[in-house]
Amino acid sequence: MSDNLIVTEIATVYVCATPGALISSERDALDIVGEAMAHNAAWVAIPVARLDPRFFDLSGGLAGAIVQKFVNYQIGLAIVGDISLHIAQSEPLAAFVRESNRGKHIWFLEDEAALRAKFG
Repeated sequence: MSDNLIVTEIATVYVCATPGALISSERDALDIVGEAMAHNAAWVAIPVARLDPRFFDLSGGLAGAIVQKFVNYQIGLAIVGDISLHIAQSEPLAAFVRESNRGKHIWFLEDEAALRAKFG
């Protein structure tokens, strides 16, 4: 399965394919931002399986560095997939997810159906 686009009246979403290299650095995030910009996408959806497990350990700073790249380039970021085990192990991560989901720029969504529902 390759990367694809979801185009709605609300936004164009660049959806990263589930199989692929782990996103484990700011450079990896910038590469995806570049792809989104090349497709005129306002949002990027990244499957949980594509994220380096260190992303979910907030003390390491990887999540903040990756998220910051999307914020800097004004591209929304949706993390798609089940992260319940990560949340159960980390109250700071649970709080980050809750606060992110209240906002308009970073979302954690359970599955692609939830992603599609966000964009109508």
